[in-house]
Amino acid sequence: MDLHLSGKTVLITGGSKGIGYGIAERLAEEGCNVILVSRNAGDLDKARKQLEARFKVKVATLAADLSQLAGQEAVVAAHPDIDILVNNAGAIRRGQLEDVDDALWKSYWDLKVFGYINLTRSYYTRMKARREGVILNIIGVAGERLDAGYIAGSTGNAALIAFTRAMGGASPDFGIRVVGINPGSVMTEKSIISHRLQAQDKFGDPERWPELVKTKPFGRAIKPEEISAMAALLVSDLSGYTSGTVFTIDGGASNRRPI
Repeated sequence: MDLHLSGKTVLITGGSKGIGYGIAERLAEEGCNVILVSRNAGDLDKARKQLEARFKVKVATLAADLSQLAGQEAVVAAHPDIDILVNNAGAIRRGQLEDVDDALWKSYWDLKVFGYINLTRSYYTRMKARREGVILNIIGVAGERLDAGYIAGSTGNAALIAFTRAMGGASPDFGIRVVGINPGSVMTEKSIISHRLQAQDKFGDPERWPELVKTKPFGRAIKPEEISAMAALLVSDLSGYTSGTVFTIDGGASNRRPI
């Protein structure tokens, strides 16, 4: 299926690995020129070479700390004119309220919450001037399935869900669409780390993390390409009337609550 994305320019934060890199692959396959942003220049260079070897598109990279305002401003200054923004950077670790002090909570939210908000603000303003553009926020199902053992993550994701819906409700007035995806457990390196921590809490042994995956819907975690396929559809004109909506991809787990 031709998603009519050829020639579009997409900027993906957290784009060198995991879900972000998977989205970059899928959009490059559709003919998008890709800008990857993350902290690690080495990871970015590796990702760029992989994409350039497979797809005939332009691939640019920028190493920046998006938890800092200076890093956010550097991204916008280097790449002010984009068609699609994919906010994806950010990792919040598990922890009960008493485990997450102010400094740790702030460090998580500076990247995952305020990083999304600040980049959206900058690019939304530019997209308004052109009266076109798409912003996709990769959030997380913990914003729906609230978990006190992941208190900073659940609270931050819930805030970003509200932010996406609010912005996406108003954005069509300016020709812009703002949408989101709430992935469940995707089998990435980051996810494996999270599962190891959960296995340590539950079993006292991080090596038993595969047992947690077997209990998930369909007996497995989500494949990265299942997220990237949805991302590609949402940012395309085939979803041209979709805004203010956050799509949950978790195999129906969010609806398994007992009555």
